[in-house]
Amino acid sequence: MTEADIDAVSAVRVQGWQAAYPGLMPQAYLDAMSVARDAAERRSRFGRRLPQACDLVAVREGAVAGWAALGPARDPDLSGTPDTPGVSDAPAAEPPADPPAAGELFALYVTPGLIGTGIGRALLTAGLDRARAAGWETLCLWVVRGNTRARRFYERAGFVPDGAEEAYEVAGVSVPEVRYRRPVASDAGPSRRPPAPSAPPSPPSPPASARTSS
Repeated sequence: MTEADIDAVSAVRVQGWQAAYPGLMPQAYLDAMSVARDAAERRSRFGRRLPQACDLVAVREGAVAGWAALGPARDPDLSGTPDTPGVSDAPAAEPPADPPAAGELFALYVTPGLIGTGIGRALLTAGLDRARAAGWETLCLWVVRGNTRARRFYERAGFVPDGAEEAYEVAGVSVPEVRYRRPVASDAGPSRRPPAPSAPPSPPSPPASARTSS
C-alpha cells in the first residue's frame, strides 16, 4: 500500500463496515460513515505506524479491491504492551523493547461485491507470509461476535477462538468481540498463494494480486 491508495482503501473499509454490520452496530452510525473523513484520518497517521506494521492492498483489474493491516499484537497477554482495544485499525504507538511473539490482523476488508472471489484469501495468505517474516509465532484477530460470515472465513483459514472476549462502544451501543488465534507456522488455512502481479487474468474473473508497504 502506498499513500496514493488511501482513498481507495477508505472506500473499501467504509463499504465493508456498511455491508457487514447492519444489525450488529447502530444503523445511523453506519449510514453516517464517510470515506472522505476516514481517508483524512488514515492519511494523518500513515507515516506514524508501528515498526513491523504493514498494510496490504489487493488489486484487481488495476483497482484496489481489498485491504488488510497487521502488526505486533496489542493485547497485554500476548505482547506485554498496554491494552488498546477498540475500532482503531492500525495503532500508532511505541513498540515493546523486545519483538512480540504474536502478531495481530487489525483489519481485512474486501469490496462487498467481490466477496467470495478469492481476494480475502489472497490477502490473508500474504498477511501470514508477512507474519512469518516478522518472526511471530501466532497471529490473532478480533471479530464481532455476531459476524458469522467473517467467523466462518477465519475458521476455514485455521483460526480458532482462544476464549478472550471484550466489547467496545459504537455510538453508545456495546459491540461484543471474540478473539481468534492460529499458529503462524501451521499448515492449516489458505493453501492458494496470491498470484504474481504479472500472472495473466482469467476472464471473466481475473485474480487479485497483493502489494504491501511497511
